[in-house]
Amino acid sequence: MKSPLSVADAPQAIGPYSQAQVVRLHGGNRMVFTSGQIGLDPGTGEIVAGGVREQTAQVMKNLTAVLAGAGFTLADVVKTTVYLADMQDFQAMNEIYGRHFTEAPPARTTIAAAGLPKGARVEIDVVAVGRDH
Repeated sequence: MKSPLSVADAPQAIGPYSQAQVVRLHGGNRMVFTSGQIGLDPGTGEIVAGGVREQTAQVMKNLTAVLAGAGFTLADVVKTTVYLADMQDFQAMNEIYGRHFTEAPPARTTIAAAGLPKGARVEIDVVAVGRDH
């Protein structure tokens, strides 16, 4: 069974999609699949000022908020996909991203995207796994 998740502490969807889907598995486990998060400030709906570092920091805040809505944390993340508008931003993104996954970092794919919503420099989605509490 799946159920859509929407939290107030992260930017609202800017299209016909959910912030995340929570999937209940047998045995009391759950998975959370987030939609891609960009560096939108949830209060203003605008991309945060600065470059890829600032945007990546905001993306991680947004992902943390979405995961918290399902009772998860970044420690529950098993897979991420990172989309960069320019691979020249890889090191800067990686510096900020790495601060959030210091122990047993998740599997990751990084893709150069021809364009991202609202002119974002970075977009990240995650898959997390955990047990019911």
